[in-house]
Amino acid sequence: MLTQVADGVLVHESEFLRSNTIVVQGRAGVLLVDPGLQEHELTCLANDLAAAGRTVVAGFSTHPHWDHLVWHERLGQAPRYGTARCAAAVREELSDPEAKARIAEHLAETEIAGKVPLDLYGLVTALPAGAARVPWDGPEVRIVEHRAHAPGHAALFVEEHGVLVAGDMLSDVLVPMLDLAGADLAGADPVEDYLAALRLIEGVAAGAEIVVPGHGSVGGAGQVRERIERDRAYVLALRAGREPDDPRIGPSAQSGWEWVSDLHHGQAHRLAAGR
Repeated sequence: MLTQVADGVLVHESEFLRSNTIVVQGRAGVLLVDPGLQEHELTCLANDLAAAGRTVVAGFSTHPHWDHLVWHERLGQAPRYGTARCAAAVREELSDPEAKARIAEHLAETEIAGKVPLDLYGLVTALPAGAARVPWDGPEVRIVEHRAHAPGHAALFVEEHGVLVAGDMLSDVLVPMLDLAGADLAGADPVEDYLAALRLIEGVAAGAEIVVPGHGSVGGAGQVRERIERDRAYVLALRAGREPDDPRIGPSAQSGWEWVSDLHHGQAHRLAAGR
């Protein structure tokens, strides 16, 4: 079910990892960001949009991870945009004919096995390098591209409505997940990439009243800066080799999200080994 979080902006939360789909209303239709995730959820989303007389005129994937690259035929054939780096990463992934089979194999170990449509997976149209706005007939949507978490990751800022779409950052349930795969590249520094991304997002946060993370709860007034500071404190603790004082890990973690502590300890171990 779609829930309005601001004038002209609605969100649907998936059952899986509390993944958020964002709908921004435009003049001729809607912009759909990171739609997902299961077949029945995407069908419900399509039904809700059709019942409201809303056509999807553009899509956007915030970054090239499988759960942000899903689509459904009932959402139509609108262009699905991503940053140039995001689209390049998806092209590289799909150059392997076994890519979708590997995703399906990965999902076979989860409660959504066989429930995620992959026929239209990853059909991302690259925006020009350095593109600053989503090209569509609707409210201006600024692109804040960075290198945290994944190549070509982008936050979106719907300035007219004060909504910051954070991608896989600023979550109340997930700690910052560094791009440790990219750490194998010469000169890559996933910690500094994350801190730099937070600084970029902070540059637009003054005008944001709502933050929508890729996974977790929508944050209201006053929470945008709080979440930026929480993510920054976590990453700085990792860099210093300290155990973070973070409510998303340890005994204070939300019920059902205790596994995030394992994710944290894995990152800390990997960084410690690198040091």
